[in-house]
Amino acid sequence: MPRLLFLAHRIPYPPDKGDKIRAWHILDHLAQSHEVDLGCLIDDRDDLRHLPALRTRFAHVEAPFLAGGARAALRTLRHLRPGAPLSRGWFHDPGLAAWVRQGLDAGRYDAVFVFSSAMAPYVIGRPRHPAGQRRVLDLVDVDSAKFSAYAAETRGPMRPVYAREARTLLALERRAAAAFDHTLLVSKAEAEHFLGLAPECADRVGWMENGVDAARFDPARDWPDPFPMPGPHLVFTGAMSYRPNVEAVTWFAHDILPALCARQAAPHFHIVGARPSAAVLELAKLPQVHVTGTVPDVQPYLAHADAVVAPLRIARGIQNKVLEAMAMARPVIATPEAFEGIRAIPGRDLLLASGAADFATAVAAVLDGHHAGIGERGRAAVLAAHDWAAQLRYVDTLLDTAAASAPAAATA
Repeated sequence: MPRLLFLAHRIPYPPDKGDKIRAWHILDHLAQSHEVDLGCLIDDRDDLRHLPALRTRFAHVEAPFLAGGARAALRTLRHLRPGAPLSRGWFHDPGLAAWVRQGLDAGRYDAVFVFSSAMAPYVIGRPRHPAGQRRVLDLVDVDSAKFSAYAAETRGPMRPVYAREARTLLALERRAAAAFDHTLLVSKAEAEHFLGLAPECADRVGWMENGVDAARFDPARDWPDPFPMPGPHLVFTGAMSYRPNVEAVTWFAHDILPALCARQAAPHFHIVGARPSAAVLELAKLPQVHVTGTVPDVQPYLAHADAVVAPLRIARGIQNKVLEAMAMARPVIATPEAFEGIRAIPGRDLLLASGAADFATAVAAVLDGHHAGIGERGRAAVLAAHDWAAQLRYVDTLLDTAAASAPAAATA
């Protein structure tokens, strides 16, 4: 069985949010045909408890803990280099780097799969042993574009910091794409955006869309009702320390929800996700707003929601939160930014809205019963178009040495 090195910037288990979901499905799929060594970083001590399960699944797991806060800032500054992004120092661990270097120099791996640009420096510049070793990079999103958006909307001392990160991270993304045999992004639109910035990589860039676990997000199961009060209930799910999510719920709570609360039956807005920031916790002081913090599963909240909202105005790639809500057959109201890359028909499978007034009108229409059946149509759409098994077959072709000379292809 061929040996594979898989690197991820965050422990990819359990697959319960964002990048962990995509990383885990790729990793679990590749472990069926490869003997896998997993190298990843842990930034939450609670995740240390998952290491025994991973070590029974893979040949070797190298997973150092990287402290956050002031220690992370110090680590970042210590490894800061001219022209290098801050994120490179943030995700640098000397022990992990030495382990990767030893394995690559010893010719231990037939293939390498790197998840995210932050991990590419661990591999760039290392010799290929054996000579036919395939190397695939999954950028997922064009992260540099996210920092460009931050810079555009930020005032004060952080603006030049974000602008520098956007510029230096794009340089790393381009260098990494040139150094790997193939680079993946999460959608056709994201791949085209990257190629507009890095046209020299046109022959080695493609895309693989995110999927959804239909069995895990099954509305037919008897999910317990998590709401102690009568509805209607609106739900947002996501990691609540992540800036785009924080910005989304803040906008919804302040600019959209008040119009909905003027209705005879004012809806409750539930913000469901781990590590709520101080700004998110402050929202819980507003009428009808509830902040859950970490929950064992988001499915009960989705199953009993009258509608799920995705009011993101900064977003890259495919939003798992939208796929999961649609898989649970709930009516979804999303911004165009949150809808990017999802193969569904607006107005039939979900609703799109941009400004605050339009968003409130769309939510009100769902609560008034004007879009009967949209949840069921949404589930049918994502199950038809976002099946993990179909997406992952593309990864197999990229790691197939026999197909190495074939032109880069993208998923349909």
